[in-house]
Amino acid sequence: MAYATNFDSDQTSIEAIQTGDRFAFQELVCRHDRWVRGVIFGVLNDADRVDDVAQQVWQTVWSRISDLRSIAQWRPWLYRLARNAAIDYGRDQTRRKKLVLKATESPTVRVQSTPDGQAIQQETNHAVMDAIRGLPTLYREPFVLRHVEGWSYQEIGETMELPAATVETRLVRARKLLRQSLLNKV
Repeated sequence: MAYATNFDSDQTSIEAIQTGDRFAFQELVCRHDRWVRGVIFGVLNDADRVDDVAQQVWQTVWSRISDLRSIAQWRPWLYRLARNAAIDYGRDQTRRKKLVLKATESPTVRVQSTPDGQAIQQETNHAVMDAIRGLPTLYREPFVLRHVEGWSYQEIGETMELPAATVETRLVRARKLLRQSLLNKV
């Protein structure tokens, strides 16, 4: 019986949210936030990061609630959003660490042993990292998988459930956006 009440409440809230009702959204967040945070913690196992990811999840819910076609899909949809956001956050953290390590271990850093050379290389590394972070997720994820992780187009396509041609297109666009971003900083 309690589920039916939550189901009815959720349906009413979701319908109101789809018309832009922020109060209904706040009620929905209050009802499900603890559960969402549990999902996120279960994936990340890092209590310090739960707030950031939960905020991202709720922002996504607000912006994509119109995608929800059936109230019966609410919990599975919310679960997937929370789980995927946590996984993406964990991957982003791992990628950032690898990018920083890779950038600081590159031959140009070792060759440039003067303080000025190291400062220039560090500034360049930061500019590249900022440009990569600035890429839309649509392009950033395949870019990092290809150029940091060394994955093939096919591996990226299988993981992201995309044809290899789409992966290639996204990588071309990512490189173009990176070039533009870096040229604008010069």
